[in-house]
Amino acid sequence: MAADSTAVTGTDSLVNVPSHPVAYVAILAAVVTAIIHLLLGPRVMGFSQLLGILFILNGLGFLGGLVLYVSRYWRRELYLVAAGYSLVTILAFFAFQGFGVDAFFRSGSLNQLAVGAKAAELVLAVCVGYLYTNTSR
Repeated sequence: MAADSTAVTGTDSLVNVPSHPVAYVAILAAVVTAIIHLLLGPRVMGFSQLLGILFILNGLGFLGGLVLYVSRYWRRELYLVAAGYSLVTILAFFAFQGFGVDAFFRSGSLNQLAVGAKAAELVLAVCVGYLYTNTSR
């Protein structure tokens, strides 16, 4: 989920620090959506255990992708996986809530966490798409 990275302590380091500013926007977006999903998971589990588990797994998936990104195992092709993951998460939201603006409303008021999560996922998809086309790692 980021750009070219340079090793923190050498070429054998497990951790790589991103060198592109867009990478930090992507990291922030991944963290935001992961936290929202992990916070909402237990709440959602109150009315749908399956959906609650999916929320938690989705949050863990974003965090797992982030850990992979800052590791030496990240490859350029994984930007496409990250973009796809973000876009599938957005589509899954609409599949469960309905396609349209009404999906962002709950009990007559705007669901700010849903808007925040989907906005973060869209930002993440755009950032990793940009990084895929403009980086070599």
